[in-house]
Amino acid sequence: MKKSIFNEGDEVNIRSSGESVTINKSQYVKNMKRYSYIVNEHPNTFFFEEELTKD
Repeated sequence: MKKSIFNEGDEVNIRSSGESVTINKSQYVKNMKRYSYIVNEHPNTFFFEEELTKD
């Protein structure tokens, strides 16, 4: 398992919209071998690392 790029509380941008959001929770998805993230601004949606960017 690799280390997560983002931590809880980090401010990141959604690549597709450029919207600034805050990481609320991260979880490793074992069968996909990558992390998913839930952000405070969209609690019912999860994002993968490649969908987010840090300034």
